[in-house]
Amino acid sequence: MFKHLLVPVDGSDVSKKSLKKVAELAKSDGAVVTLVYVSDPMPPMVYSDSTMGYGVSAKEHLKACESYAKDVFKKAATQLGAGVSAKSLHISNSVLAEGILDAAKTAKADVIVMASHKRTGIKGVLLGSETHEVIVHSKLPVLVLG
Repeated sequence: MFKHLLVPVDGSDVSKKSLKKVAELAKSDGAVVTLVYVSDPMPPMVYSDSTMGYGVSAKEHLKACESYAKDVFKKAATQLGAGVSAKSLHISNSVLAEGILDAAKTAKADVIVMASHKRTGIKGVLLGSETHEVIVHSKLPVLVLG
């Protein structure tokens, strides 16, 4: 059915759990998987693991994001397992949904496969849903795994 799956990953438990289903789908269709990690191009004032309270340069921030993305990709590829052809793509965009949609164009994917945090009620209103934003603005089909 699909030959190129774009799968956003962020290292969260929700994205980790969805990778088993992604692997099954990719194997059944003989599809290629492109894992995408979207990072904010703007460095934070301080990193949470810093006790010194110093600012971070854009160059240091980019290096930290790339390092984290490589770690996320490595773990995700391991969870996909053998038999799944996986590529990785690191995108910088301050709007997560836009970054995912840009990645889909860059990778020439034919479907976006996303996990949902299943936020409802006030949490859904306050925190929003990146999955919803992607669905609303995507020209590609979006498969939501629960």
